[in-house]
Order: sequence, then structure tokens, then C-alpha cells
Amino acid sequence: MRHGVKKSKLQRTASHRKALLANQACSLINCGRITTTLAKAKALRPFVEKLITLGKRGDLHALRLAAAALPQQKCVKRLFGEIAEAAKDRQGGYTRIVKLGQRLTDSAPMAIIEIIDLPQLKQPEAPATTERSA
Repeated sequence: MRHGVKKSKLQRTASHRKALLANQACSLINCGRITTTLAKAKALRPFVEKLITLGKRGDLHALRLAAAALPQQKCVKRLFGEIAEAAKDRQGGYTRIVKLGQRLTDSAPMAIIEIIDLPQLKQPEAPATTERSA
């Protein structure tokens, strides 16, 4: 029986699933928003929210736990710096999942998962076009 078991296996072995979630968490921490399938987004949400809680704690033990879960040191630094500072007033629910519809190739349900309080990266503005006089 599977009483109380919430984790989705995502049709992967345990090591593959752990690597997938760690890599997607790094991408989410670096970019602030990623597009993935709905099942992966739902599996990623509790993983990332626990990491953000560790970042808010900010002590050495939390830093080592986060470094063990994430493959890139750059992600750990951003988690404990910018993301922990942005989420300091929020008690939970640090991420948002927005459904996008189905992917054209295989009709898989797609979603965007993003960190809520993180300021969005500004996109470079297009240079103003100047008209030439003839």
C-alpha cells in the first residue's frame, strides 16, 4: 500500500530522478522561471521550496545540506543570497505553477514554474529605429 506517499516517480530510477530534480532546481534558481512538463513541475515544487527554506535559515548546516542537494556552487550562492533575501517575509509558497496547455509534438501538458518574489530579469530594450531621409 502507498499510504501517505506523495512523490511521483516520473518513470525514472531513483538516481535519475534525483539528478533530474537537482538540475531543474539549479535552472530554476539561476533563471527564476523554467518551462517543463506539468508532472515535472509538480515534482519540482516541494524540492525547491525546501531548498528556499534552507536558504532562509542561512546557517552553516543549511548551507551544507543545500550544497549536497544542488550540483552547482553558483546556485547555492544565489539561493542563500538573492533568493533568500527576496523570500524573507513569505511563510511558504515560494513558487508558482502556471499551466500552458499541450506540447505540439507529443501532447504532454506543459507548465511554467517560477519563483514568486524574485524580481524578473529585465529584457534588453530594442534600440529605437531612426528613419533615414532621402
